[in-house]
Amino acid sequence: MLEMNHISKSFGNLEVLKDISIQVDQGKVIVVIGPSGSGKTTLLRCLNVLERPEKGEVTIDDQTIDFSEKLDKKTIRELRKQTGMVFQNYNLFPHLSVIENIMEGPVTVQKIDKQQAREVAMRLLEKVGLGDKADVYPHQLSGGQQQRVGIARAMAIDPKVMLFDEPTSALDPELIGEVLQVMKDLAEEGMTMVVVTHEMNFAKDVADEVVFMDEGYIVERGAPVDVFENPKEERTKRFLNLIQQ
Repeated sequence: MLEMNHISKSFGNLEVLKDISIQVDQGKVIVVIGPSGSGKTTLLRCLNVLERPEKGEVTIDDQTIDFSEKLDKKTIRELRKQTGMVFQNYNLFPHLSVIENIMEGPVTVQKIDKQQAREVAMRLLEKVGLGDKADVYPHQLSGGQQQRVGIARAMAIDPKVMLFDEPTSALDPELIGEVLQVMKDLAEEGMTMVVVTHEMNFAKDVADEVVFMDEGYIVERGAPVDVFENPKEERTKRFLNLIQQ
């Protein structure tokens, strides 16, 4: 379904990803954890080519991008259509209403009829519990509501894979649960997901596989029960002990 093979990415002299390979089967949820600066966000951004690795391959369904080859914009655009990205800080367009934010991708990128896009957007707003907020603007919403709109917007292009980059890190504690619940609902419906998060309980409850990264490497991976309760690597143990204090 989704594969990253031998991905390496540097910023100047700083090597951020070091020969990373990950496979995500259809309908599975992979949660990526690790300290700040370990390469987690860069990993997600390479998956949809917001960052371009120096080498390696990304495959989604039957489309493969080989980063050692010259890439045209059409190839990158086609891969991005397969992924929905949810960012830390919502990234909603402030001058557009909630429903216009959700319609933007389908109308401008996929050239879908506006009425059809509006119907899809309304269904998605109902799905994330915001059916009554279609005509308000982002500044009129709480952070949790804005992030739920962000999830609906990412879903509007009907992606094969959802990518979440620490989607609750900018939220007040009392708002985190509403966003995590929407993500849990998506997982239960069989959406393929790659989630970078510090929410360890979410990882324990929802992930099919947990990947622990540090300093650009995958240090350890496995079922949540194995990684959290019986980690094999000393670096994983230190990280888990630190966040549990």
